[in-house]
Amino acid sequence: MNLNWTDIQRNRLLELNADAETLARTFSDSDQRNRAFQRLEKERVTAHRRHLDDLRSGARRPRLCRLETVLVETLVSQGFVQVSTPVLMSRGLLARMSITADHPLSEQVFWVDRDKCLRPMLAPHLYYVVKDLLRLWAKPVRIFEVGPCFRKETEGARHAAEFTMLNLCEFGLPEDQCRQRLESLAALIVECAGIHRYRLELETSAVYGSTLDVIADADGLELGSGAMGPHPLDRAWRIADTWVGIGFGLERLLMSAEGGIHLSRFGRSISYLDGIRLNI
Repeated sequence: MNLNWTDIQRNRLLELNADAETLARTFSDSDQRNRAFQRLEKERVTAHRRHLDDLRSGARRPRLCRLETVLVETLVSQGFVQVSTPVLMSRGLLARMSITADHPLSEQVFWVDRDKCLRPMLAPHLYYVVKDLLRLWAKPVRIFEVGPCFRKETEGARHAAEFTMLNLCEFGLPEDQCRQRLESLAALIVECAGIHRYRLELETSAVYGSTLDVIADADGLELGSGAMGPHPLDRAWRIADTWVGIGFGLERLLMSAEGGIHLSRFGRSISYLDGIRLNI
């Protein structure tokens, strides 16, 4: 008879960042299993305490913050201008993205009151900003934002209700260069995250109709999603320029780069610090 970890043991090992091979181990009896668990827990706790000590004496910033800094510095060096928009978003701006009360995504929105919600995406605010910048600046216009977004996502290891998005867009480039530009921007971001093997796949999108998604080869995780315009959504903003845009989840970039199993340890948390569970 082969025994698996108990639910309590498995959850504890997940907290301590055990890998898939460790979680899949089986045992001939409960004594063997319990001895193995005690040894592994002790080893992992020791390693995690060491990691926290190294964080305190070294980088002093979680990986999520460090990745954001790298991305910001890289995009600024490439001629992009960073913008910072409110976390609260109006119902009207979502409606301009076709997300009305009968849209499937409306059920994932955290509403604060009848007219405002916690933003589920960055795009509506970026559209709002860029419509004026296209009038004020010579083309191409390149902007980006990094910040929290909120969705009532499906429960699971690859989803979170709060996550950090990077969205970047470039308006006014020649239409025959859009696909190549989108691919080069995807390559730039995944390289910053330390991911070297990925693929691009065309997918159906509830908002844009179709997107060019960035998929990590190692785990099949969707890292980002890109689109190109002119697009029918642009009419609501009176924009007629060509554009490319792409968005990435920073926690997913970290999770894929480090071979993680659960997204929760890579994001904002009061239970984890730099991916280390604090109840050690």
